[in-house]
Amino acid sequence: MSTTVSTGSRVLQRVVLPVDPDQDILPLYVEGELGQPPVVAEDVTTPVSAPAEHQDVAQVLSRRSFGVEPRSRASFGTYFNAFPAAYWRKWTVVEQVTLATKVSGTGQVLVYRSNARGNIYRVQGEAFEGAAGQTFTFTLPLSSFADGGWYWFDVVAGAEGATLDEAHWEAESDRPQGTVTVGVTTLNRADDVVVLLKQLASDPALLEILDRVTVVDQGTQHPEDADGFAASEAGLGGRLRMIRQANLGGSGGFSRGMSETLDEGVSTYHLISDDDVRTEPEGILRAVTFADLARRPTIVGGHMFSMFDRSYLHSFGERINPWRFWWGPVLDKYEGHHLDQGSLRGTAALHRRIDVDYNGWWMELIPTDVIREVGLSLPVFIKWDDAEYGLRAREHGVPTVSLPGVAAWHVPWTDKDDSLDWQAYYHERNRFVAALLHSPFEHGGRLVRESMYHQLKHLLASQYSVAELRLQALEDLLSGPEHLHAQIDTRLARIRETRARYDDARVERTPGAFPPVKRKKVSKRGDGYALPGGRLGNYLGAALGMVKAVRPPSDLSREHPEVEIAAQDARWFLLARFDSAVVSLADGSGASWYRRQPAEFRRQLTRSLELHKRVLEEWPELSRRYKAAIDDLVGQEAWKATFARTEADDR
Repeated sequence: MSTTVSTGSRVLQRVVLPVDPDQDILPLYVEGELGQPPVVAEDVTTPVSAPAEHQDVAQVLSRRSFGVEPRSRASFGTYFNAFPAAYWRKWTVVEQVTLATKVSGTGQVLVYRSNARGNIYRVQGEAFEGAAGQTFTFTLPLSSFADGGWYWFDVVAGAEGATLDEAHWEAESDRPQGTVTVGVTTLNRADDVVVLLKQLASDPALLEILDRVTVVDQGTQHPEDADGFAASEAGLGGRLRMIRQANLGGSGGFSRGMSETLDEGVSTYHLISDDDVRTEPEGILRAVTFADLARRPTIVGGHMFSMFDRSYLHSFGERINPWRFWWGPVLDKYEGHHLDQGSLRGTAALHRRIDVDYNGWWMELIPTDVIREVGLSLPVFIKWDDAEYGLRAREHGVPTVSLPGVAAWHVPWTDKDDSLDWQAYYHERNRFVAALLHSPFEHGGRLVRESMYHQLKHLLASQYSVAELRLQALEDLLSGPEHLHAQIDTRLARIRETRARYDDARVERTPGAFPPVKRKKVSKRGDGYALPGGRLGNYLGAALGMVKAVRPPSDLSREHPEVEIAAQDARWFLLARFDSAVVSLADGSGASWYRRQPAEFRRQLTRSLELHKRVLEEWPELSRRYKAAIDDLVGQEAWKATFARTEADDR
């Protein structure tokens, strides 16, 4: 152990506290004593973790300083302040780190580590008494973190109390410091953009490596017109560039930002950011440092916390199931985790290193050299652009790392079901496009069969607008890769025209907008419903639904819904039992009236069988065509031609 900071060192991450005092997110930065997990039955499959005592925001003295109450403990073994040793060992050239702490008062600094199983070990410690800004450093090897594990430290105060004045983790390095451009795509979220710009301008250390913030504005409500814009712009000190273009979706906005960064030729990295996020500026610094010290060019992604339940870790790592070609969490049982209820230290699953296939584009750092080699986003408007990019980069030898301690707060997708609205088209088409490019299986594995299953479920549920959009997606897919750039600015209007023809796409947001529920034959439960139980009940529902789907609906059901169904209960095997039903939206903002249409069912079922058969038969040739076109699709020149064409059309 040394008492001075080594020369030629590089700060890897600073210990920080919330930018704005917020009790809800304080457990992400600092906690108290670790408790014991509750006792549960052996057959319970829900992961159980140990809680920790909460600290108080009144103890936050500054962005870097925290006061520890007399005879109490403050642990920095938290999401934003523990050191993710396993990730640094796996992906970077760093072989050992030094923890530098500056403390005042009386107490102890205790250093801990964990392994991939979540077992905790105390490794070093120092006592201090009557200290005033005393510095302790601890040199810690990374040799034993092959599969997982973290380092962290606690400050235990004596009778007089103690203060952590500041702390950071550092390593020896002679590599140059990279710089970054942040690319934000926005559509009518002017106020959110202003808040994000203010956060980016709030950290002087970030400003030192921030070349530019490029905001691609694709909407009609512009950030420049929002309250606070001038102050946020001034805080960035001339680094902000605003660009307006036609609405080309997320992929068009993010590609424009990437393209502008390449043309400027200044930044080492381009950071993709959604407009409606709240960020931790320290995370951007960490992402840049991690990429600087990576063994090879590496994409560094950030995790997602819920915007509404702010200590809820919503996404810790994403993967693609190759047989189904569907996305999902790497940790199946930990699709989300409340870090205010179960601490990082006491949650064993979070100590194992998580390797990912891609990272969501709410926050992702990409080396500009990688963008030059791999290309820009696929011109798919929205959905699957981030997943496809991760797979494409991996085929070029570029890994993606979702790095703990790098994160943004974002609206979680659990509060909506965008596969049932206008986005159904993009979900279907873009999943197939990505599979044609990257599936390891000759005919896409289970994808075509699963798509047909889902199509049948939508038809049985009377979700005809969704089924129709999915059919149009397959028709466009079969037309070849040329349609992607050609239709990127026009397809959304056609989608809206399609949805306008169907009852299930018409949303009423006023309570009582629909006629009262009436049913020709009332069950013993009255006008309510019960979900069928088990797989047998689902199969029975499918069989009865198929029979019912081709028979004429009752006259009464055309004038009155037979039932009102909550969004969380609106499963296909329940909806198939009714001639008509009012179904609420997943976000609770309104409802739609689903009504069976036997002729539409037969028409769409016939087309579904024909199109899925064609996709399966033409898969090898389609795959060849899309792969042959990929360089042109994602090339800067093709995207610039689209930008120019759509700007001309917009004028």
